[in-house]
Order: sequence, then C-alpha cells, then structure tokens
Amino acid sequence: MIVVFAVALVGAIGGGAGTAQAEQNRSSYDRQLLFYNHSYGVLDRETADAVEHSAYLRDFANFQVRTTTGAGGQTWTGRYLMGRETYLELFGVGDLPGPDGVLGAAGMGLSTERDGDLATVAERMRSEGATPVDFLQTRDFGDGVPVPWFDALLTSTEYDAFQAWAMEYRPEYFADPRSHTEPASFPGDVGRERYLSDDYRTHLMRDVSAVHLAVTEGDLADTLPLLRAGGFAVRTLPGGGVVAECGGTTIRLDAVPREQAGLRRVEMSLNRPVKDRHVERLGHSTLTVGPGSHAVWTFTDSPTR
Repeated sequence: MIVVFAVALVGAIGGGAGTAQAEQNRSSYDRQLLFYNHSYGVLDRETADAVEHSAYLRDFANFQVRTTTGAGGQTWTGRYLMGRETYLELFGVGDLPGPDGVLGAAGMGLSTERDGDLATVAERMRSEGATPVDFLQTRDFGDGVPVPWFDALLTSTEYDAFQAWAMEYRPEYFADPRSHTEPASFPGDVGRERYLSDDYRTHLMRDVSAVHLAVTEGDLADTLPLLRAGGFAVRTLPGGGVVAECGGTTIRLDAVPREQAGLRRVEMSLNRPVKDRHVERLGHSTLTVGPGSHAVWTFTDSPTR
C-alpha cells in the first residue's frame, strides 16, 4: 500500500561489534511499537513486466497483481509478494501517480501491533525532534464508498525519492468482510499477521527478513526519528548509512545521491528448506532461492544504478 499526498544481508552488514557499538545498537525505549510491514520500489518497465508475468513467482510466493484506489481517488497498480506478517510491493515507472512513480522511488511502512500504540509513536517522534504529520488512508473496494484503512504518521510531506511512515490498521477495515482479514488474536489486535492471509503457507516465501534501500541524505535524516521512535536499534554505518534492527526484519538504508537511489536487495525467509539453488532472472534483477531456508533478490544491476 502507498501513502500518496529493500551473501545474506545480515551477514553483509554484521561484524564484530565492540562495547561502544553494542551501546549504539540499543534502543532508548523499553518497548518496540513499530515493526516492518512492507516496502516498495519503482523499477524499470522491463523488470516490472518480467515480475508481473513470472510463472515462477506465482509458485514461489502468494503473488498478486492488483490495482488499488486509496484516499482522494488515487490509484496504483502493484505487484505483491505476500508473506505471513510482511510483504513486498513492486511497481514499474508510471504505476504510481506523480513523482512517486519515477525510477528509483521507494517507500516503507512500519506498523503497530496493538491498537493505540500509534499515539505513543507520535509522542516519541516529537521527543526525537520530528513533527509527525497525520494521514488517513482509505480504500475503495469498488462501490465508490471509501473505507478507513489505516492511520499514518509521516515525518515530512516533502522528500527526494524515499518516504517512510508509521501506520496502524483501523477497526473499520478489519470489520469489513471484503478485507478478508482474520479475527483478532487478543483485544486490540491490529497486527500484520491478522491483516495478511494464510495463503503464504502453500508457497515457499514466508516473510521479508531483510531489506536494503539506497536513499538520499535528506530522506535518511527524515526517517531516523521514525525508526528510533518505533523502538528500532539504529546503528550508523561507515559512509553515513544506517542499519535498524529489532522485530524480525533488518532494515539497511544507505545514503547516496538521488540518481543512485532505489530498492537494492531483499531477503526472504522460506517456509521450508530447499536442497538446491535456483536462480531466476527477472528483467534487470536476480532472485536466488536456496539452498536452505532463505532467498535473496538483488536489484543492483537495474539501469538505475
């Protein structure tokens, strides 16, 4: 979903952390409130078309191609790989309205698991020096009557190529039978697992375990207060990028010039281990599945790089 107005990654970004680095990795909050929900990237048309028409992806993941109508009548057509709690959203140039649909644009949603936690996130963001911008996303299921979908907090309404936001699903959305969501597991459950279907069980892909995106320095600076407010442990990398950990998915954001921005790499956990290594070329990207219980999708050979 979009708010309109990315060798294993963990291994590549890990290493021998000393005492000072361990302190840096620790969140300053006692409870994590935000968790990786999904990320998206805008790809060149050749790659987007290869993804859309791939027979392999339909076996590999709970794969969908869907056009959605959101707030203000905005529409977007995405290619979705849906997991148990997380998912990946891919677009071609022009699939999103305005500057969000240009080559190398990307975004990331971080969501709460409990009703009411978004208000606490807003308080934390202010303490981190950010001014959260409220946004209500709606969804039109085709009858022209928008249904409240999720509340969002933006760090800024202006960005170069990457926008991250906090989100909390609305009870009205869960209550609508057309959403095909699951019953609550506990009072106040607005979690990711409830939102996504269990269709992932019949495919290989289970969840997004790591994502690597390249963003401008300005977009990175806007994102940091959100990551910290959500309870992520944020570590600075040489060159100005960061790694944010906690909650199951590792997020890496590299600081780059605008022309180098975009989705670079996604790691996924699998529902079961595979014995052999399978390499699938999808336009200017490469999906490598196995051996073992993980897959890696690299986008570094795209024409945007």
